[in-house]
Amino acid sequence: MATVTKDKYIEAVGRRKTSIARVRLYTGKGEIVINDRPFNEYFPTEELRIRAKNQLADIKNLDKFLISVKMSGGGISSQAEAFRLGLARAIVKADEKTKAEVKKAGLLTRDGRKKERYKFGLKKARKSPQWSKR
Repeated sequence: MATVTKDKYIEAVGRRKTSIARVRLYTGKGEIVINDRPFNEYFPTEELRIRAKNQLADIKNLDKFLISVKMSGGGISSQAEAFRLGLARAIVKADEKTKAEVKKAGLLTRDGRKKERYKFGLKKARKSPQWSKR
């Protein structure tokens, strides 16, 4: 595992549902550390790894950064998507030339859907109790 030094870094935040990912890009050799754990250990399934890094793996200068992430809140699936948004924003901050490519892939758009609140008189957010005419 790589140790993160106190060098200059580029920071960006990604959010999804209640998950927050604070992504920092240091100069390094293409390693990803999330909450002091390697990327493959933090996201155990291949589906989560694909969701976290899908189109961003195509960007050529991704391997020249050491990526350090502080993750909090939510479930592992929404954390993967928060990580993807934070990483996309950080890459665009690092190199403005990649913005058109990243934006075209739809990676700079935040998914704003959240859990809908419970309403009184209903069983869940929208499900109503069974209705009987007589």
